[in-house]
Amino acid sequence: MISGSIGPTLIGKQIVLGVTGSIAAYKAVALLRTLLREGAIVHVVMTQSATKFVTPLTFEVLSGHPISTEMFEAHQEMKHLSLPEQADAIVIAPATANCLARAALGLCDDLLSTMLLTAQCPLIVAPAMDGGMWDHPSVREHIGTLRSRGTIVVNPEIGSLASGRIGQGRLAGEGTILEAIQAALAPRRDWQGHRILVSAGPTQEPIDPVRFISNRSSGKMGYAIAEAAQARGAQVVLVTGPTALPTPKGIEVVSVVTAEEMTKALSARLAWSTTVIMAAAVADFRPSHPAMQKIKKQGRAAGQTIDLERTTDILASLSAQRTTQLIVGFAAETSDLIAHAKEKLTAKGLDLIVANDVTTEGAGFGSDQNAATLIDRQGAMTVLPLMPKRALADAILNRAQELLRTRQSGQAPKPVAGGR
Repeated sequence: MISGSIGPTLIGKQIVLGVTGSIAAYKAVALLRTLLREGAIVHVVMTQSATKFVTPLTFEVLSGHPISTEMFEAHQEMKHLSLPEQADAIVIAPATANCLARAALGLCDDLLSTMLLTAQCPLIVAPAMDGGMWDHPSVREHIGTLRSRGTIVVNPEIGSLASGRIGQGRLAGEGTILEAIQAALAPRRDWQGHRILVSAGPTQEPIDPVRFISNRSSGKMGYAIAEAAQARGAQVVLVTGPTALPTPKGIEVVSVVTAEEMTKALSARLAWSTTVIMAAAVADFRPSHPAMQKIKKQGRAAGQTIDLERTTDILASLSAQRTTQLIVGFAAETSDLIAHAKEKLTAKGLDLIVANDVTTEGAGFGSDQNAATLIDRQGAMTVLPLMPKRALADAILNRAQELLRTRQSGQAPKPVAGGR
């Protein structure tokens, strides 16, 4: 029985289960039975190599439907079109390294890979491989490509492999894969009852009435987190510095300009919140004495200086004031990413920090994508490849929720799948 499953959750859902040539193909039989028990209608597509491990007859008897293995079968409709058109989701479990490469590169010379180019439904892949293949740069690159396109990747587990080695490569359990399918097909409400306080965007510290000190933050990451949390059932207050982004629907937005204003807005709502996610890029310094009138070039000495003073350390302040809140911070760095992020995590008393290198091509300020490493106070790290900021927002919320559950159970944090 799958823990946490209350009654069938996939009644009437059309699932295409892709099985590729891994020794773990036999585990797809258990996954098929799990999906059927949850009420799904399952059509199985096997690669030729998969049939070397498990016979198509096994899947046919259990699913109640003919098994598809060939692109061109006599007297058959064009299944590479008809199956994905009818499907609510395509699940590939196990997915070999070869399958991942073909999917990422758009290669399609068999039924399963061709289906992926015609499908409009969610794609969930559960890799399984041996011999350290999961950590190979090409596999990592293909996984990153698939995730950037919206593919849900269920990371393999760490344990004993078919070769006898110990490593990461075991097919995830059917319960874990089922949760990914449920999340793809039904909106998650796993943050129901939580109140999340999110900060976003830059602050602007005035030099005079027309000039200010600021940074390159677009606010996109913080807005993505607020929207993802709201979609998953949380009450959300978004405290945002100046951005060009549209106001998110259904979210209370508090607009601020300076670090001082952001400090007051966040502090006033801290007691209300259960989780604080500080994605804003707050100015570390501000002019000590902003001019009341515009500073003119005429009559000013060459090399004029502006005296600066530190702004309030909002993260440290919130951490010092909190009661039971989980606090997540960000570390946008240009060098020594992990070392600087760990220092900030400890110095500010955070539960989790999201470390990202803003010099990474395609990531950082203004981009629609980002890559990050999540580090908790026990030192557990989760490395996340380049992906859309909304997908990263969900990954951050997933990790934060794991920490909340661990705190409530009083247990030590579990190792993170995919962590390094």
